[in-house]
Amino acid sequence: MVGQDATCCQGLAGAPLDEERASELAKVFKALGDPVRLRLLSMIASREGGEVCVCEMTPAFDLSQPTVSHHLKLLRQAGLIDCERRGTWVYYWALPGALDRLAAFLTTPQTAGVTA
Repeated sequence: MVGQDATCCQGLAGAPLDEERASELAKVFKALGDPVRLRLLSMIASREGGEVCVCEMTPAFDLSQPTVSHHLKLLRQAGLIDCERRGTWVYYWALPGALDRLAAFLTTPQTAGVTA
C-alpha cells in the first residue's frame, strides 16, 4: 500500500478492504505500532535535511545498536523509510509520500451536519 500511488487506493471509508490489501496495510501499521519504531520514524521524518545517521539515533534509546538497527529494518520493510551505507554508518530518510498515503487512507469524508 505505502509504495503505491494514492490515486489508485480508496480510503478506509471508500470500500471494505480485500484480504491482500488488509494484509499489506497490517504490516505497515504493525511497524508503526511499536513505540520505539514510532519514535525512530518521527526522528527521521522531522530531521532538517531529510536524513539521519544511525549513530545519531542510537543514543536516544536505552537499547543496543543492533536492536535499534532491527527496528529500522522493520520500518524499511514496511516501506516507510530507506537507507544508504556511507562508510561505517548508515543514513536513513523517510520515503516521500508514504505517510501522506497512510493519512489519506485513514481520512474519512466529512458529512454535513455531523460533528465529532
